[in-house]
Amino acid sequence: MNDLIPEGGYTPTTILAKQGVTAIGSILGGAGLLVLGALGARFPVIGLAAGAVLGIVGITGLLSKDPDDRKPALIVTGAGILSVLSRVPVARAFAGTLFGIGALGLLAIGIWNGVKFIKGLKSRS
Repeated sequence: MNDLIPEGGYTPTTILAKQGVTAIGSILGGAGLLVLGALGARFPVIGLAAGAVLGIVGITGLLSKDPDDRKPALIVTGAGILSVLSRVPVARAFAGTLFGIGALGLLAIGIWNGVKFIKGLKSRS
């Protein structure tokens, strides 16, 4: 079911498109979380404002009727909450750790989907 290349020979275009978009979105999201974490640590007001904006955007996405929009919205909401929590002295270490794990996780998901995308492209030629 999770084969990189289906048994029929080549990967369908719809799956390739989804893998490519997921790869690019995840890599950009992971890099964005790393930048947001660095900005939040260096400039607390910018980090707090960006976290609040991310939280609002994420909550708006959670209200979407399309179920495919809810997963990224949940990640964005979580990033916003963690960004705001990183300003609270008691939760700073916990929030920072989860922020880093989330950023590295998104980068790993993006790389994995990029590999699947490239293998799918090669199966088509």
